[in-house]
Amino acid sequence: MAESAVIEISGLVKSFKGHLGLGRKVAVSGLDLSVGRGEIFGLLGPNGAGKTTTLKAMIGLLRPDAGSVRLFGRPPSDVSARARIGFLPENPYFYDYLTAPEFLDFYGRLHGFGRAERRRRVEATLERVGLDAGRSQALRKFSKGMVQRLGLAQAILHDPDLVILDEPMSGLDPIGRREVRDLILELREAGKTVFFSSHILQDAELICDRVGIVVEGRLRHLGVLDQMVRSKPRWFEVAVRGQVPSPWDREVASASGEKVMVKVPDVAELGRLLAAVAESPAEVVSVWPRRESLEDLFMKEVARER
Repeated sequence: MAESAVIEISGLVKSFKGHLGLGRKVAVSGLDLSVGRGEIFGLLGPNGAGKTTTLKAMIGLLRPDAGSVRLFGRPPSDVSARARIGFLPENPYFYDYLTAPEFLDFYGRLHGFGRAERRRRVEATLERVGLDAGRSQALRKFSKGMVQRLGLAQAILHDPDLVILDEPMSGLDPIGRREVRDLILELREAGKTVFFSSHILQDAELICDRVGIVVEGRLRHLGVLDQMVRSKPRWFEVAVRGQVPSPWDREVASASGEKVMVKVPDVAELGRLLAAVAESPAEVVSVWPRRESLEDLFMKEVARER
């Protein structure tokens, strides 16, 4: 493990009793992982893959059957380590009849901030997560997306060095997801470490420095995205308006009105098609290189396990 590692997980194993107490279900099996300072790391996997179990073991809510977890070089139970962590659970539930400022003020008291410091942090954090307009509403009137934003606010209120988020994009509309992504990038710019689980692959591709794909409790892939997926195009999709020249008229993948989509295997074939279209009455609308995506890799691993 690197000396600058904020998170060190070694041989983590966690299982639970099966249905009606019969047998045991292994949720995490021999997971090894290291996350460095100032890194955005995404733990990806389908529902039931062991993501939430891993996060709960990381912060000490679950005791592993085997293996170890260390945060900042200390066990999760260490008070000094916990003080440097912010956590957002997958399904946050808060006090219904408090307002957002009252709720965050309560958390500020738990962190030992004085009244003036609490007021300053609450105001700044509400604005940061886009909840300033809903400050007078009781939490029971909050939408799911607003509750998610508030959960993120309490996770970063005390300016932690490590932020652990379980499905942080859950319940957010596209605008909310964009704002949360921007906030996570801001945390990295401030030197913070962000560890989050998700099944929304697009978000991971946009912001993660590294990702790990976990399936059935086992870590299948770990690394930098550009190294995990192919950067070279696997094929090209060419949208043509009008009659596609022969012999490419036999390669039409789909059609919509006057526009048809042609699948071309390589650059050489692409050049020949573009030249043929230029000499015909048809016109090229777009050319889209199709690369192996994180979703392709993800689905391949899930299919292999099943």
